[in-house]
Amino acid sequence: MSNELLSVLKHEVHYIALSIMLIVYIAKVFWILRFKPMVERTPSKGSHSRAITASFFCIATPWGMESSRKKWYKWVEFAVFHIGIGLAIFLSFYISFSGPEWSMAGVSLNVFQIVFLLSFLISVIRLGRRMFSPVNKAISHPDDYFSIAMMVVWFGIATLFLFEQTNTLYMGLFLATTAFLIAYVPFSKMSHYIMWPFTRYYFGKHFGHRGVYPKVNTKKY
Repeated sequence: MSNELLSVLKHEVHYIALSIMLIVYIAKVFWILRFKPMVERTPSKGSHSRAITASFFCIATPWGMESSRKKWYKWVEFAVFHIGIGLAIFLSFYISFSGPEWSMAGVSLNVFQIVFLLSFLISVIRLGRRMFSPVNKAISHPDDYFSIAMMVVWFGIATLFLFEQTNTLYMGLFLATTAFLIAYVPFSKMSHYIMWPFTRYYFGKHFGHRGVYPKVNTKKY
């Protein structure tokens, strides 16, 4: 791949994709804020702040959720997969804002390679569940299949690229795929995380007000 095309992918295409994502997300946040929040009119039985804090940190405390306690490997899968997404996005920024002679080596390279390879395998497993599990098939939308298939492609290219950093074709494909996903995600179900801080806040506030969250150790009573 030519240096001119790589330069366009690193800068112009990257900035356009980021602009699209930013504009759509700002519009979504304003749309969400148009809804009036629910107000509890009953006397408070618990701590709002404590419950809201616990609600936000539930993602880092899998032992607090029954599903994670019973199937801890699902949480590990979730964690590795999303760390991989974060590192892949970081890598795209690192390449775009570094000089033309950028490189990654040593421990950092090994960490990225391992995480990307594991994320690729997890993506394949998740796509398999969507395609063959009756339960997952029943709740899946075409966007679910396309999104997870794109994750398989993205992590596959990212893994190949990091094992052959001098291959400009792999670099170009990685940058192009990343830019496409950045621009596409706001319009897909993958943008669910934009709701995450709002749902965590209201979940904690609502159940904290009622005194049922976070859980209380009843053995001492």
